[in-house]
Amino acid sequence: MTEERKSADGKQNPDYEVEAGEVVEEELVEGAPVRRKGIYLLPNALTTASLFSGFYAIVSAANGVFDNAAIAIFVSMILDGLDGRVARMTNTQSKFGEEYDSLADMVAFGVAPGLVAFFWSLNAFDKVGWAVTFIYVAGAALRLARFNTQIGSVDKKFFVGLPSPAAAACVAGLVWCFHLFEPAAWLTLLTMVVVAGTGVLMVSNILYRSFKDLDLRGRVPFAAILLVVLVFVVIALDPATVLFTGFLIYALSGPVRALFRGKPRKASGAAD
Repeated sequence: MTEERKSADGKQNPDYEVEAGEVVEEELVEGAPVRRKGIYLLPNALTTASLFSGFYAIVSAANGVFDNAAIAIFVSMILDGLDGRVARMTNTQSKFGEEYDSLADMVAFGVAPGLVAFFWSLNAFDKVGWAVTFIYVAGAALRLARFNTQIGSVDKKFFVGLPSPAAAACVAGLVWCFHLFEPAAWLTLLTMVVVAGTGVLMVSNILYRSFKDLDLRGRVPFAAILLVVLVFVVIALDPATVLFTGFLIYALSGPVRALFRGKPRKASGAAD
């Protein structure tokens, strides 16, 4: 094994001059490859906090505390939005961070919402319940895998398929809104539709606005801050209902937009 680590001239191969288990990445600095050892603490700490929130949501749901489970998923969404922005602001992006963030998202926005909905309502239906849950979990996994392969190859103004955090917000918002309701057929049916529907929308080719083209750095009229205050007030009045309604509208906006975009094409084709 020692001989394999040496080059032909007997010198130590630099590829092996790394402590066992350490993370090493190669970056281009002024056109030249530079090997860097270690990870950036701040963005990965935020990703870890997001992962912990997702795990906490699963534990809370298993213990029957469904409101805390739903809130934990929304907290995870906030932390997930911060880690990438902090990495870009502090110039601490890394391949390790991207991979870690994707795995954390799978737990927080894939496994956690599915299990929360399952423990809350769907487990009463045995195979049908876990099948509906699996549709959501598999949809989240496929959505994240496709997103990772499409980075840099699609228009930044749109997401292809419903983003997994938005899908998780729909499921968590549903549980948060109705967690005190008595079990009923209509509520179970609504849960199945939301869980399975968001799972399918995640792997669809429907386009969703990403809002990445919004300029938040430029100056705006003073009245704009009043609108921000109004948004916070409305959310504070009934956060569960407002968040669930808002994200459900966003989830439905994709199919509605695709439906209305398709009509003019058919009309022009008929005219030709």
